[in-house]
Amino acid sequence: MEEKYSGDALTGPGGGGGGLGRVDVPSSRLTKYIVLLCFTKVLKAVGLFESYDLLKAVHIVQFIFILKLGTAFFMVLSQKPFSSGKTVTKNQWIKIFKHAVAGCIISLLWFFGLTLCGPLRTLLLFEHSDIVVISLLSVLFTSSGGGPAKTRGAAFFIIAVICLLLFDNDDLMAKMAEHPEGHHDSALTHMLYTAIAFLGVADHKGGVLLLVLALCCKVGFHTASRKLSIDIGGAKRLQALSQLLSVLLLCPWVIVLSVTTESKVESWFSLIMPFITVIFFVMILDFYVDSICSVKMEVSKCARYGSFPIFISALLFGNFWTHPITDQLRAMNKAAHQESTEHVLSGGVVVSAMFFILSANILSSPSKRGQKGTLIGYSPEGTPLYNFMGDAFQHSSQSIPRFIKESLKQILEESDSRQIFYFLCLNLLFTFVELFYGVLTNSLGLISDGFHMLFDCSALVMGLFAALMSRWKATRIFSYGYGRIEILSGFINGLFLIVIAFFVFMESVARLIDPPELDTNMLTPVSVGGLIVNLIGICAFSHAHNHSHGASQGSCHSSDHSHSHHMHGHSDHGHGHSHGSAGGGMNANMRGVFLHVLADTLGSIGVIVSTILIEQFGWFIADPLCSLFIAVLIFLSVVPLIKDACQVLLLRLPPECEKELHIALEKIQKIEGLISYRDPHFWRHSASIVAGTIHIQVTSDVMEQRIVQQVTGILKDAGVNNLTIQVEKEAYFQHMSGLSTGFHDVLAMTKQMESLKYCKDGTYIM
Repeated sequence: MEEKYSGDALTGPGGGGGGLGRVDVPSSRLTKYIVLLCFTKVLKAVGLFESYDLLKAVHIVQFIFILKLGTAFFMVLSQKPFSSGKTVTKNQWIKIFKHAVAGCIISLLWFFGLTLCGPLRTLLLFEHSDIVVISLLSVLFTSSGGGPAKTRGAAFFIIAVICLLLFDNDDLMAKMAEHPEGHHDSALTHMLYTAIAFLGVADHKGGVLLLVLALCCKVGFHTASRKLSIDIGGAKRLQALSQLLSVLLLCPWVIVLSVTTESKVESWFSLIMPFITVIFFVMILDFYVDSICSVKMEVSKCARYGSFPIFISALLFGNFWTHPITDQLRAMNKAAHQESTEHVLSGGVVVSAMFFILSANILSSPSKRGQKGTLIGYSPEGTPLYNFMGDAFQHSSQSIPRFIKESLKQILEESDSRQIFYFLCLNLLFTFVELFYGVLTNSLGLISDGFHMLFDCSALVMGLFAALMSRWKATRIFSYGYGRIEILSGFINGLFLIVIAFFVFMESVARLIDPPELDTNMLTPVSVGGLIVNLIGICAFSHAHNHSHGASQGSCHSSDHSHSHHMHGHSDHGHGHSHGSAGGGMNANMRGVFLHVLADTLGSIGVIVSTILIEQFGWFIADPLCSLFIAVLIFLSVVPLIKDACQVLLLRLPPECEKELHIALEKIQKIEGLISYRDPHFWRHSASIVAGTIHIQVTSDVMEQRIVQQVTGILKDAGVNNLTIQVEKEAYFQHMSGLSTGFHDVLAMTKQMESLKYCKDGTYIM
């Protein structure tokens, strides 16, 4: 097993004491260490592929024994652990023995996972640096995970493992033989295969879980090894002694296996070169190069530069691996007519490799501890002032279990997200009952409808996540907050429904021409159950749909308080800013969820109606006719949502506020002391926020704050509850007109803003 634990940060070439810490090496000299590390990882991939072929003929315990024997022989000769360094005490020998036992167990899990998954999946799962796994575990189970970047890396790692479990079609190995190693030729292999079968998963998926467990054990093993190596006199000395004790520990077991089991190896002499290759590439070279590079470079750099070449090599070898010796080994354990399918590449494993590369790069990168403050204003001298404390609290990361707990608490506090969550739980419960009953009765209709409802739950999950994100606090980067995520969720849900309606429409047209015969035995109970569940959702979400229509037709009046401020600079400017929140507005997220539930309800009604017509009159054409009618209804109901969401995303002036804003701008023009205004921009930011900006030109002798308050009050009455006002004095215009002749045109244009021209659709040009 590869046992790398920071090489010789404390030892010299002979295993004695050395300098503490990492050796600073000029960046120009790091290139050779990086190249050496990458080359070693490629050779290790070669060794793992060779190991897989050797395990076709050699028992796993015999295989581990030979690896340990070869490694111990080399390291005892090179390191001389008995003659160099201080004498090892009895307690230290006990610790080394425990170290050897743990190393043998992890090696057993590692290579047994190799026989189940093959070398490609083993390299992707097991060959991760300790810093990557520690960062992953800290994100999952601690509150100091390293920020959003580390959380993304942990998510990529989990997605990669899920891809190997669910989307990696590697079952051809199971068809080739019952097990890659043979038919339970020892009590050990029987026990391991029984444990995998007890989990209720296939051998391949059990191997994935086994390798993940072995990876976590390996990290803990390396952590303990670092502490023990300090007492023993260096990592190399500990490695040599541990490998030697592993040989003594495995020797009786190998003798018993040799006597009690029949060997499948015809000639051990032909396996000498493959074993030497594996011992040197996997056990010795990788350990020594990792020890050197961890001293010469940062640990994070070693992890980043080492993961990429081994993953890419695994993908290449998995597709093109061939070798004369391995061909002979394969011939020992399979019939001549069977094709070589051990190293099958699938879409799932390629996607998994991409996510593993991304996660290794992110999780191994050093955390950025610097804080970025939020601009809160300027001092009287014009120096910008920043607030660092707020961002420090907002960007503090938390563990995933705590994040889930806090998110669930926020979901249950607000009515919209609470209703989506309850309906999602009900929908999932009905889905799994339907799937369970479908598997129990072997009903394809129930199973397909169950997966259809499970697919529909994705829209509810997206709506729930959008409702949760919309209440997140504003940050330095997202200064407006996340309120618009509800608009985006509604837009995506609307597009999703249009795609569904299109495919239902096309399929219905095709079935109208040639109506197929249907088995209606299970359609009625399934449709009635789905209708009951969806009617509950209709009752729960109908208020949001009605409210959104009422808001789109009502006024934009607001009665909240506001605050404004202004400032003076060299150009004698001022600006005012107003905040507030209005009740009412288009909640596109809830409308999208409602339309999804409505589409499912219409589908259930259509199935019930078509089932009755088919059973009573034999009208098989009723099924495509109902589907066609439902597709048209879905499309017509979704178009308004798409239109409204697009208008908000394109920053259109809120239609319900057009007349009020036109009247408000006329009132602003009549304010005493205000010369003119220019660049009025108003848009809906979210369901509760209508934002706006405007430039006003005032005379030199007027009090700016009074004008700002009057303009703010007028626009707030028109529905604008997040307003920015830029005040420009008359002296500023005179100054600018002397600098630029083109400024006269700007001044003339602003004075022509009194009349607003209406277009045919009711909008106006400002």
